[in-house]
Amino acid sequence: MNTYTNLILGCFALLALNSCQDDKITTNRGKVKFETISVSGKVPGRVQKIFVKEGQTVKKGDTLAELDIPEVTAKMMQAEGAITAAKGQLNMAYNGATAEQLSQIEGQLNAGKAQLQFAQESYNRLKNMYQDSLISQQQFDEVKMKLNMAQAQVDGLEAKRLEVKKGARSEQIEQAKGQLDRALGAKEEVLSASNEQYLIAPADMSIETITLEEGELLTPGFTLFNGYKSDSLYFRFTIPESKIYDFEVGQELTLVNPYTKEESSSKIVSIKQLAQYANITSTAPLYKLSESIYELKVVPTSDVSDQKFYINATILIK
Repeated sequence: MNTYTNLILGCFALLALNSCQDDKITTNRGKVKFETISVSGKVPGRVQKIFVKEGQTVKKGDTLAELDIPEVTAKMMQAEGAITAAKGQLNMAYNGATAEQLSQIEGQLNAGKAQLQFAQESYNRLKNMYQDSLISQQQFDEVKMKLNMAQAQVDGLEAKRLEVKKGARSEQIEQAKGQLDRALGAKEEVLSASNEQYLIAPADMSIETITLEEGELLTPGFTLFNGYKSDSLYFRFTIPESKIYDFEVGQELTLVNPYTKEESSSKIVSIKQLAQYANITSTAPLYKLSESIYELKVVPTSDVSDQKFYINATILIK
């Protein structure tokens, strides 16, 4: 009886030992990885509609979500109004004064000339009287001053008429152009914001997580979709310094899926040191703390389109 018991216990021990050996952590065990990608909003808006689900694969250019941005309509109206006003100012600068404005200036000039003529006649009469000592010096000076004022008014009106006929100054035209450019720039800014109403997939990707629900507010820069680029497959191995000299950049490797037994040709594209032990996400946590740890980034060189790879699944170096 004891013999049979010992045989049974021995079998269990052997099976347990084999199981431990199969699960032994080695440097040739790595993880399947994909490049991550995030999609966020540029302007604030409320999530009106989400068109995809978690786990779904989308193509580049697909619409992921629609945002409600009510401020865009109001700002567009303001921009259109500013453009209309700026165009009016520029047209006025190019075309100069209207016929009605010229008529008003001509009327003011004629009135000024009539006052000048009256002042000239008054001056001539009083000049003779002054020479005959019939008026005082002060009375004569007052008439002379009114004559000079009338002449100055006529000169000013003639200069204004000449300026209006010539049109606006070049500085005024440049100022009007600047106002128009500014208004057009404001409109482009609004159009850019309106384009952000839809969140578009920047690449072929699988949607991993959706962080908000419909009706919630999306703030600028906040990530709404997290996922993985479909064509960014690579494999990550963490190697201790005692083993790193067995590998080099450009080295060809044969990788094998431990579950499907499918093999693929790959190549090491980079080797970098992990700065902190806390950053190690390897399947080999039994490395000595005193050892420096390095990361191998390995990419497939053969066609693996017919193979299935899942993020963080185990992959082995054959």
